[in-house]
Amino acid sequence: MTAADASLAEIEAGAKNLLLDCAGLAAGGSLLVVFENPALGWWQADVIETVIAAAEQIGVHVERMETGPPTNERDEGIAAAMREHECTMFFARVGDQDRFVAPVTGRRIVMCYTRDIRMLASPFGSVPYTAMKALKVALDREIARARRIEIQCPLGTDLTATLEPVADPEPDDVSIHRFPMGIVSPVLAARFSGPAVMSGYLTPTGSAVYEPAVLKLDSPLVARIESGRITGFDGPPAGVRAVEDHYRHVANLFDLDAYRVHSWHAGIHPGVDYAPAEDDNPDRWGNTVFNHPRYLHFHSCGSRPPGEISWMLRDHRVELDGVALWDGGWLRPENFAGARRCLQQWPQLQALYAGQSRDRIPAKS
Repeated sequence: MTAADASLAEIEAGAKNLLLDCAGLAAGGSLLVVFENPALGWWQADVIETVIAAAEQIGVHVERMETGPPTNERDEGIAAAMREHECTMFFARVGDQDRFVAPVTGRRIVMCYTRDIRMLASPFGSVPYTAMKALKVALDREIARARRIEIQCPLGTDLTATLEPVADPEPDDVSIHRFPMGIVSPVLAARFSGPAVMSGYLTPTGSAVYEPAVLKLDSPLVARIESGRITGFDGPPAGVRAVEDHYRHVANLFDLDAYRVHSWHAGIHPGVDYAPAEDDNPDRWGNTVFNHPRYLHFHSCGSRPPGEISWMLRDHRVELDGVALWDGGWLRPENFAGARRCLQQWPQLQALYAGQSRDRIPAKS
């Protein structure tokens, strides 16, 4: 779908899903929209203006606040403005940073990953947020109950973990919302061991800013992981040296445990439809497509969340006690009872997963 192809009804459905279902706004409410200068290339003006207009049409009071690229200093102006509004909506990378700061009591925060009006109007933006949230909670429970998790990928990743099952995992902090809901909760990596293959690019996780932000891998490298720690890299010597230098550099900047793998998560929303290729902006690409079931995302370089260096697997397989939840980059919610109930309750989810496609996103390098 191009922006020109999006109908008014599809645009309205995406905007209402964001404002009503996700943000919980109603007439008389107040909304702070923090948006990044569109010239920076991360969000287009059309989606920002459309959402603001839709909020005002509902009867919500909207305040705008433009911001530049993220820095490593908390923006106290934004923090002060957040306290004055029922909800703050970020079309800006600083929102990803604020996810890891204590939220303002009694206020909601929404971090938006719809980069343009086309994405808002697509199934990525219009499949009900409540349905995706319910599915995410169901999948979190299945993962938490697993005694053994195995992760594989076509390039040779073969990680396993033996875990203590948790019958009733703690819910996420409901004051902070991702829109669309596109991933399961991060799974701590401390018990995972085996080879993990890095390919394409190493990118930031969005928590901190550093330069160079991106490291291109000319060929795949193997990270040897023991109990959540990288014990070494295998591959062409020049590539290994470059990765070691990158990890050392980032760890030194922020006083981090360089080789700790903090966690991983995988995408659950096959409605992601993102046209720009990875090489156009690897950081922006990774910070968008991580929502798609085709990609599993590692957070490393740091023992505190989220870690500062990430890499992704493509077309992975993840088994919970021998049953596939992801299989070749396809999400298989039908394999688990709790997730099946979500599909039965929400026809939109049935349609979304029956029509899963991996062709909407250019292949990772």
